[in-house]
Amino acid sequence: MSFSVKKLLPHFLVLIGFVIISLAYFSPVLKGKEIFQSDIMHYIGMSKQQKDFKAQTGEETYWTNSAFGGMPTYQLGAKYPHNYIKKLDLTIRFLPRPADYLFLYLIGFYILLLTLKVNFKLAALGALAFGFSTYLIIILGVGHNSKAHAIAYMPLVLSGILLTFQRKYIAGFLLTTVAMGLELVANHYQMTYYLMLLVLILGVAYLVDAYQKKELPEFFKAVGILLVAVILSIGLNATNILATQEYVKESTRGQSELTINADGSAKAVSTGLDKDYITEYSYGKLEALNLFIPRIFGGGSHEDVGTDSEYYQFNLKRGATPVQAREIVKQAPTYWGIQPIVEAPAYVGAVILFLFVLGLFLVKGRLKWWLVGGTVLSLLLSFGKNFGLLTDLFIDYVPMYNKFRAVSSIQIILELCIPILGVFGLVELFKPSVSDDDKFKAFKYTAGITAGLAVLLLLVKSTLFDFVGGNDGYYAQNYGPEFIDAIRADRASMFTSDTLRTLLFVVLSAGLVFLFIKKKMSETLVVVSFAVLILFDLIGVDRRYVNNDDFRSSSQINRPFQPNAADLQILKDTTHFRVFDVTSGAARASYFHNSLNGYHAAKLGRYNEVFDFYISKNNINVLNMLNTKYIIAQDEKGGYFPYENTDANGNAWFVNRVETVETANQEIQKLDSLNTKHVAVSTSKVIKYSKNVIDSTASIQAITYKPNYIKYKSNNTQNGFAVFSEIYYSEGWNAYIDNTLVPHERVNYILRGLDIPAGNHTIEFKFEPAVIKKGSTIALASSAVLGILILIGLFFGFKKLSSTED
Repeated sequence: MSFSVKKLLPHFLVLIGFVIISLAYFSPVLKGKEIFQSDIMHYIGMSKQQKDFKAQTGEETYWTNSAFGGMPTYQLGAKYPHNYIKKLDLTIRFLPRPADYLFLYLIGFYILLLTLKVNFKLAALGALAFGFSTYLIIILGVGHNSKAHAIAYMPLVLSGILLTFQRKYIAGFLLTTVAMGLELVANHYQMTYYLMLLVLILGVAYLVDAYQKKELPEFFKAVGILLVAVILSIGLNATNILATQEYVKESTRGQSELTINADGSAKAVSTGLDKDYITEYSYGKLEALNLFIPRIFGGGSHEDVGTDSEYYQFNLKRGATPVQAREIVKQAPTYWGIQPIVEAPAYVGAVILFLFVLGLFLVKGRLKWWLVGGTVLSLLLSFGKNFGLLTDLFIDYVPMYNKFRAVSSIQIILELCIPILGVFGLVELFKPSVSDDDKFKAFKYTAGITAGLAVLLLLVKSTLFDFVGGNDGYYAQNYGPEFIDAIRADRASMFTSDTLRTLLFVVLSAGLVFLFIKKKMSETLVVVSFAVLILFDLIGVDRRYVNNDDFRSSSQINRPFQPNAADLQILKDTTHFRVFDVTSGAARASYFHNSLNGYHAAKLGRYNEVFDFYISKNNINVLNMLNTKYIIAQDEKGGYFPYENTDANGNAWFVNRVETVETANQEIQKLDSLNTKHVAVSTSKVIKYSKNVIDSTASIQAITYKPNYIKYKSNNTQNGFAVFSEIYYSEGWNAYIDNTLVPHERVNYILRGLDIPAGNHTIEFKFEPAVIKKGSTIALASSAVLGILILIGLFFGFKKLSSTED
């Protein structure tokens, strides 16, 4: 037992160290502050209604009316029954956010390197290189929490896979199941998809190796075990996966029925996202140099260039006071790459890249090739439209690839692979079995390539780079050529200073390797020195973009929106209606009202099309049919006021007739001039009362209105057809007339319509998604199976341990 404690002690100390480091970097959390994340601010706006509903009723609603006219909450943090893997995830993330994600980065990568049989000191060093990679810190700063969440579990999934290939089948199976379950909990399928691409490359490397060693039966046995583990992990997340699969077909990620655009032009038919949309954020080929030199292309879109800058002097000359000039230069347009907007460079680190190159020369075998393969594929795909040959191939022929946008984010794969190979560069350097001649040769090549690249860039700076950005024409037109001259000078200065910075870290790294080869430094001292260099290198860049200034009080974070005069006036109205805020296209209005706006990457596809065709153009017919009672606008003095639309159709109404058309194109085009108060349009052929005589006393009123339940009272002496100003979503909304389930139809492209017989009736719409019950049943069964398997695994593990001790 004492031996076991002694063996575990270093790992325990590393774990404690990771906790301290995570809290130290995000130290304001110790004072109860929270980080301001722009995306999370919008998420709070989008999810407020469902959270308020849960607080008031104790029930979970899977539909919200607060955004985009109405949508499922599946992608808005919905909680599902029997989601025990989520509870495990919350237990692991015990630190305050965002320190919890940084801790996950560190501990996951540490476990991965231990699985690869690296000693704990080098494993800790590698974890620091991965965890503080600039992109991983930046996404925490802007609020891409689900992305960070998924990335954090990637190393743990790889650990389980590698254990299985190492023929530790029980441990590998259990770890893969749990880790993959946690990976899916993060609910960022784009990152999980990229992980799958890396796993395929890893699998090919192991397949080739197994073939060469005549070990194909063992390889396929491992693959079979891993497939079962993945299936079980999917079962643990069944509700979320099934709900997402169901929703994605109706979202902007699914296939549209339209063959025309809002301007009437022909629309390319696609089963996924538009190609231009997918590749909007494509890395420039030369821009990839910022993996090595952080601000070689100006860093983020806007950076603080300080009082020593030409931009500062430019503003002083234009009459700004020193205080005003200081404020202006905090948002200098420094980025001059080709992407639309960049928060910060995806800097991997000069030190770890030096070690990566060293690993290229020292490391042999399948490990090297799957890491290099993942790195190269990741880099080439991140170029997107700038390397159309490969990108188009993947979009057109690789399943699911066309479902994801922002192709530059696939660089997360190289950000995972580079630190692993970098650590193994040190592993090989420390091996006595590797000759000093081989080590010195690798050292010379590595130092020559890395230092030489930095020196070369300094030499060709003036001839190869012009420091002109895509928006400089606009700036020149509005601020004059002197503005551009100042900004270009500051961009060139950033280029030089950061290249010299990288060169310094390369020289220091080379010095450590040289001293070790010459027996002037011990292995431990080299590891500690590299750890210090990596932290100085990466944190020095990270703190430029995510630091203590980004933290606010909890009250500010949790209540990010304050009501303006328009909101306060609208909130006095206790009836049920929608609001269109033309002053803000994001989620601010969703925080207070049932809004036509919102902020989400996967909106309902049909609603998004109607928004593009009509709502964004203030088409009153469409606004009326959506019961838009108030429009928030600004007056001449910049104040906010609510325009009351007295022509809004209300919650429901009977129509004189339903026009039937053949295609989705015809249906959406009809909305342009349709008198929605009296006529509806549909492609449905089963509506019974297509022409109606409306009793002048006929009425239909909403008497109960909740996110997931609406109750109406109907009075009509004639059979009729009613249109409801609610978004149609067939997979969950059920209609009842006098407690009897009845079918309802989609009309006006996005609304609900219902045949109602003559008389007085109670009409109810209930959101009862069958996918929740089905998924939670599968999740419960999968959790039970996993629990039993873990107990069996522990039994055999302890049995093996006891026999070893005997």
